[in-house]
Amino acid sequence: TMWRRSFLLLLLLLGPGAQGKPSPDSGPHGQGRVHQAAPLSEAPHDDAHGNFQYDHEAFLGREVAKEFDQLSPEESQARLGRIVDRMDRAGDGDGWVSLAELRAWIAHTQQRHIRDSVSAAWDTYDTDRDGRVGWEELRNATYGHYAPGEEFHDVEDAETYKKMLARDERRFQAADQDKDSVATREELTAFLHPEEFPHMRDIVITETMEDLDKNKDGYVQVEEYIADLYSEEPGKEEPAWVQTEREQFRDFRDLNKDGRLDSSEVGHWVLPPAQDQPLVEANHLLHESDTDKDGRLSKAEILGNWNMFVGSQATNYGEDLTRHHDEL
Repeated sequence: TMWRRSFLLLLLLLGPGAQGKPSPDSGPHGQGRVHQAAPLSEAPHDDAHGNFQYDHEAFLGREVAKEFDQLSPEESQARLGRIVDRMDRAGDGDGWVSLAELRAWIAHTQQRHIRDSVSAAWDTYDTDRDGRVGWEELRNATYGHYAPGEEFHDVEDAETYKKMLARDERRFQAADQDKDSVATREELTAFLHPEEFPHMRDIVITETMEDLDKNKDGYVQVEEYIADLYSEEPGKEEPAWVQTEREQFRDFRDLNKDGRLDSSEVGHWVLPPAQDQPLVEANHLLHESDTDKDGRLSKAEILGNWNMFVGSQATNYGEDLTRHHDEL
């Protein structure tokens, strides 16, 4: 699940023609705050039985892997050859595919859905079509045009909107690494998907702390944690799952056992340490394809093991493939 996004993204999801400002109450709660890296594929990793669907989806992404399954073996191998060239060009261009280049490619394919959402945002917010998105473009497209000093004079909850605007501006500044107040596509991606960027980690934690720390003491108390998940109803008994969350807080969230969460513990909760899945898969593909064991892959080595990297019409997963197709 994606971690809480900017209110800008909410407006985008409503569509470019959406009227009105983002709701002050928008945004997911509870487990929606936690960013867990999605698996590279939902298919079983079952190479031993000749089922390479996991590897295909990890290497190509799920949608492109489906496209390859419709190609002839010859076309599939030809397209794989072009991908090999791209992987090398994106790296050091030495004619070989290194572990780092293979890992970078897999990470790139797995973020295709993020790039697609940013492309949609780009068309919405690059209003002057200069190939960059300035803070003012973002602000005006989201909150409307206001003269200086007159921000939100026409709305009921002006103070809430001012806080939202200040929060978005702070996030934009964190994403704007060259500090020119204009976002490149990469910087806009960091703004819309801060959980994907190490340099945005602090802003994710800060925003979470602000949401939960209602008494502003710099910590998240257990009741503040629960209040983000559950609204107490007078006269009704607290559900069992809420008690389970209290235990989660005590046993797993509160790492130093002082009865509250500091910013470090909040970071461990919402952005938990995760295995580098693209690196694990890259190591696996390299190990299985590196016939001369020199720690890198030639184009010939990859094409020699092409059916592990990509599928074709000759690939047959039987019922498993049919089931996955029917789900889509």
